Amino acid sequence: MHGRKKTGLVLTGGGARAAYQVGVLHGVSAILREAGWRHARSPYDIICGTSAGAINATALACHADNFDEGLEKVFQVWEHITAEQVYRADSLGVLRSGARWLSLLSFGWLLRKWKANPPNALLDNTPLVTLLNRMLNFPRLDAALLEGSLHALAVTASSYSHGRHITFFQTDAAIEPWVRSQRLALRGQIGVEHLLASSAIPLIFPATPIYCDGRREYFGDGSMRQIAPISPAIHLGADKVLVIGAGRLTENWDDSPEFAPYPSLAQIAGHALSSIFLDSLAVDIERMSRINLTLSGMTEEQRARTPLRPIDLLIIAPSERLDEMASRHVQSLPGPVRMLLGAIGATEVRGGALASYLLFEASYTGELIELGQKDALARRADVLAFFGMDEMVGMLPEKILKAG
Repeated sequence: MHGRKKTGLVLTGGGARAAYQVGVLHGVSAILREAGWRHARSPYDIICGTSAGAINATALACHADNFDEGLEKVFQVWEHITAEQVYRADSLGVLRSGARWLSLLSFGWLLRKWKANPPNALLDNTPLVTLLNRMLNFPRLDAALLEGSLHALAVTASSYSHGRHITFFQTDAAIEPWVRSQRLALRGQIGVEHLLASSAIPLIFPATPIYCDGRREYFGDGSMRQIAPISPAIHLGADKVLVIGAGRLTENWDDSPEFAPYPSLAQIAGHALSSIFLDSLAVDIERMSRINLTLSGMTEEQRARTPLRPIDLLIIAPSERLDEMASRHVQSLPGPVRMLLGAIGATEVRGGALASYLLFEASYTGELIELGQKDALARRADVLAFFGMDEMVGMLPEKILKAG
């Protein structure tokens, strides 16, 4: 894999919204196959993921020697997923976590009996461990890195203990860890604990302990304080990067009501999560575009004196509002979870943003997958240009869809 340009794949966070990524990747693979791509190995040399995107990234990296096989496995998981596979959705589980957490939030100063053992989060994501062990094959990941089917894998998490942002990466290449302000990289074996940490949505799922340099730190969702989501792929050697978002990067506010009602707790929480998951990506994309524009105006001699290099970016993000989509599927959640979320307004249309991160149900994720496929096919010319296969631009999208 040395001596040629390396392609990076960046999968961002977003809980259940990560199903959209699988649809996009499925659409991109269909386009590449129709354009003549005949390689079994992954078209992505470097795979980076954050939050639920870290789970998708690692699952795909484990099958870098046969990417279509890995994508199909991930596709099947998301197409048939249920909330019970991700978090406790039974009455007892919800009472032990969510109901106690909300009670402590409201009356904690009265409930002294929970002082020694307070609830850690709104939902208990213990079932996710079983799902991850079923999805992942770490020995196969090690082999892919050793044999060169994959250059590097990286997942990112945020330390509650020390307020730092850490990218954990695994590679067989000679890549030195990097350090930036409040963010650094650590090289080592990636395991289930890194994925639990990276996907622990703040307040929703409990923090996960990871030992770093001999010290135990508690980590949460990697999208928190992530000011440069594309940075890990570039540090690991990517020359061009496909970025798949988990929400619309721009919004049209013309259709907003003239007199909006006071926001519910779910609406506020959803807004906060959207800020965590979406805003930093939009800012980083804008920053990369400015750098590319600046470098394009330099001479070869000037470019040789700067550590910056141009990066070819392809960004595919949802063309529809996922919170509105989620509001149509809230009733598919298990009854205890629906009651818990209803107590804070998440089952209302205006609380759909929060629900969109927790709706691990096939009716919703299936629609996300379909949207991802559609959005990828709509960018067919851009996909072919990104992978250097422009000569197939004249092929009909309908033919590509049938091939997928």
